[in-house]
Amino acid sequence: MTEIQSTPAAAGFAMPAEWEPHDGCIMVWPFRKQLWGSQLAAAKRDYAAVANAVARFEPVFMVCPPGLADEVRAACGPEVEPIEVPVDDSWARDSGPIFLRNDETGEFAVMDFRFNAWGERWPHAEDAQLAVRLADHFGLPHFRTPFVLEGGAFFVDGEGTVYVTEQCLLNPNRNPELNREQIEQELRAGLGAERVVWLPYGHALDTGPAGTDGHIDGVAQLVGPGRILLEVPSDPASTEYERSRANLAALAAGPDARGRRIEVLEVDVPAEGQVAYANHYLANGAVIVPIGEDEHDAGMLAALQRIYPDREIVGVPGRTIGYGGGGPHCITQQIPAGILSPRA
Repeated sequence: MTEIQSTPAAAGFAMPAEWEPHDGCIMVWPFRKQLWGSQLAAAKRDYAAVANAVARFEPVFMVCPPGLADEVRAACGPEVEPIEVPVDDSWARDSGPIFLRNDETGEFAVMDFRFNAWGERWPHAEDAQLAVRLADHFGLPHFRTPFVLEGGAFFVDGEGTVYVTEQCLLNPNRNPELNREQIEQELRAGLGAERVVWLPYGHALDTGPAGTDGHIDGVAQLVGPGRILLEVPSDPASTEYERSRANLAALAAGPDARGRRIEVLEVDVPAEGQVAYANHYLANGAVIVPIGEDEHDAGMLAALQRIYPDREIVGVPGRTIGYGGGGPHCITQQIPAGILSPRA
């Protein structure tokens, strides 16, 4: 399909919010032994569990390397549709397409940010082409930029605000030639946003070989316009205790793009927790949440039900995916409504 020689913002496109209706969800099948090692079979089992949980609410498309479609069908069942495309890794949120919409024309397109595997951590020649390959698969034009950005490194509210962390976007392994103001310009141009809200920190332990350098989706999730869920542990022993309070201060410092005071929904997470509960996926009418299968799950699921009273809260196994470096939000990417079916 066509590459649009412009920026999304200049062409009237912007990324819709995750809570808006979806036509489906993209995932990528885990297969890389170098990452998963002895946990590969468990990773496949738990990716399948997430796929089937999401498939109760919206269609799921599972990208897999050529030759693995039958394995996907056997593991996930008939509700999950495999798409054979060359890939390196299994983190759809970060390497997959960012879908954009032009509200005036009703057109859709894909944004292809440059993917460098979280600061050149892993081989990524195939993953760097995934967004455009899937744009072609779904029959959409695409935009392209040399700006490095992963999908888990930001949230948009669909009303002009983008949320990011300094820990990730100011890391010199992403865009070392750009300063903070230039990074904001790239975010506005590439996502159709107007205002950038910076949190200082992602997760403290997110800097190792499988880390992302502090993606925002490890500690937060946008719940609605001007409303953000934030992990704020009450235990001073937590590695996130001081960092979360710095994030709170940053969110209190300024309004969003519509001038609203940002409402923070604090979630008290255990210091020794096994999963990042904030790393959940908003499917149509549901919240797909990682659980550690321990004593903390019931209270966290109840807290999320209070935050999302109109959605079904669905727990899925989270420990193995967490071992790989993420959660349900990291391994999914929503397809906005209107791409695969006519908009209502």
